Amino acid sequence: MAEIKETEAREAICRLGQSLFRRGLTFGSSGNISVRLEDGWLMTPTNVSLDDLDPAHLSRLDGSGRLAAGAPPTKESFLHRVMYEERREARAVVHLHSTHAVAVSCLADIDPADVLPPITAYYVMRVGRLPLVPYFPPGDTALAEAVRPLAGKHHAVLLANHGPVVAGTSLSAASAAIEELEETAKLHLLLQGHRVRHLNEDELAELGRRFGS
Repeated sequence: MAEIKETEAREAICRLGQSLFRRGLTFGSSGNISVRLEDGWLMTPTNVSLDDLDPAHLSRLDGSGRLAAGAPPTKESFLHRVMYEERREARAVVHLHSTHAVAVSCLADIDPADVLPPITAYYVMRVGRLPLVPYFPPGDTALAEAVRPLAGKHHAVLLANHGPVVAGTSLSAASAAIEELEETAKLHLLLQGHRVRHLNEDELAELGRRFGS
């Protein structure tokens, strides 16, 4: 798979961060974005709003995860690294505290193996099954080891009382998936208390045949 050029990656991260912030998908200095390079990673810095990213000041990590240049990385950099370690095809990771996905992550009695039902075809195609990771305090590196066994099987996970983490084969793929996840979480909450028609097993199988979902 072709590696993205670093200059292009820096600009793409900043464009995406601004877009996510201005559409209300992240707030304050929450949320973080990373891109895998040939010899390391680019990550958004800690305590910086995604609306105020500077391509020149992004965190540049070397292949061992040490800061090589730029500002200190997000304190959740370990989440990104475990996704990359377990998913060799991953080229980007996006983590948000988007409102509806966080709300779903706070619900009691949800299925930890698959948090959201198959409401739409696009959710199934872009996200698939969404496991719930138990709650850990912010910045607790033990969270990485809770994510690790799930990351090899799922490119998207939901952190309890926290938010979603999504890996993609490109930055645009990761962004599209996490946005679809947030929209599906919103639909799921809107439909609470109503009789809902979910996609059935035959329809899910057809999506698998057509799109490899």
